[in-house]
Amino acid sequence: MGTQNINSLLWKLSAPAIIGLLVHAFYNLVDTFFVGRALGEQSVLGIAGISIAFPLQMIIMAVSIGIGVGGSSVISRMLGAKDVDKAEKTLGNVFLYTLAASILLPILFFSNVDAILNLFGATADNLPYARDYSVVILQGTFAFTFGFVLNNLVRAEGNAKVAMNNMVFSGLLNIVLDAILIFGFDMGIRGAAIATVLAQLAGTAYLVHYYIAGKSPLKLRMRNIVPEYVALREITFIGFGSFVMGASSSLMMLVLNNVLAFYGGDLSIAVFGIASRMLMLILMPIIGVSHGLQPIVGYNYGAQNFTRVNESIKLSLKITTVIGFLGFAVLFMFPGTFFRIFSTDTDLITNGETALRIMVLATPVIGMNVISTTVFQAIGKARPSFILSMCRQILFLIPLVILLPRYLDLSGVWMAFPLSDIMAGLLSAFLITKEYRHFQSKAGHLS
Repeated sequence: MGTQNINSLLWKLSAPAIIGLLVHAFYNLVDTFFVGRALGEQSVLGIAGISIAFPLQMIIMAVSIGIGVGGSSVISRMLGAKDVDKAEKTLGNVFLYTLAASILLPILFFSNVDAILNLFGATADNLPYARDYSVVILQGTFAFTFGFVLNNLVRAEGNAKVAMNNMVFSGLLNIVLDAILIFGFDMGIRGAAIATVLAQLAGTAYLVHYYIAGKSPLKLRMRNIVPEYVALREITFIGFGSFVMGASSSLMMLVLNNVLAFYGGDLSIAVFGIASRMLMLILMPIIGVSHGLQPIVGYNYGAQNFTRVNESIKLSLKITTVIGFLGFAVLFMFPGTFFRIFSTDTDLITNGETALRIMVLATPVIGMNVISTTVFQAIGKARPSFILSMCRQILFLIPLVILLPRYLDLSGVWMAFPLSDIMAGLLSAFLITKEYRHFQSKAGHLS
């Protein structure tokens, strides 16, 4: 990671992550597709139910990604500094942290499922669907937490192909199980949730075997699976920005679902459920590039090779901007085509076309926010990574979602997305440019 050409290294580390994340986004689409087609006239309620349940799933993902990103940032920097002992201590504490989260999260949520779903914007009509989906997801918390955490750790070691194989395997398995459980066993929305949990469990088993079998350059030693305050604090401190990003997505969807229920009802919630999954097809490749970037920046920052840090940042920003432009072009030109895949409901398709065209207007600038957040995480600067991870959805999107519909009705909800993307992009550009110049100065001083 300290000598290979940046172009080929970033591609080597990003391509597996992009493929894996796209498969992940695709099987979320397949879940929605199968539910929409299986429920027929009730497709709007089923899709709305998944959309209502998704914030609960995102909280579990946020905790997991926070632990994984915090651990992987420390591990990649320790590997760059040739401190294998600290990297292995971090690995052991990450395992312990993840186990605690997988036990505590279901206990926290199980006794209040209906109340939580009502808080997330459930209506009397879609609540039964949201409940059926959520209960199964909560039962599979162990699979989600370990799966997301271990994927991040494997990428931190530079073994992006292993992480990709896991995500592709679990994604394809999810699709197959969806078809079998939803149509073969007529299990409806509950079958979609069971398929997701089983697929995640299989992927987690694959990654646990990777470590236990000694295939990782780091050893999972029993003496390191003990709580160490300094390690747990650093993991939490660095990963907090990613946790906030995921948790803010959940909070954003809580606010959004409630606003949509007020201004447009179940139909608008279903529209957002589909549109948000289409946007994931743009966001996942961008996040994939950021996953490839993180170990490069972390390793070279730890090795004080600041020229390579800057080269990787500049290249990543170029690539993610191009991805944003391509995604915008496709979704803006053919929104109706995508909505017809999920449902034959005319109102859903018509409203979806309008919503998606507005929501994608500023996708070319999303990469600026994602890459900037990743860079600050990789170099261990928690404060700017926290600000950037929070700004798009908490500081900008939620206030706009609440404010704009008062003047623009439902269109104001959709307009909030490009406006928040632009504001977050400008703030990110300011902070990353400042850090980029700082790296330039350090590189010149060392030379």
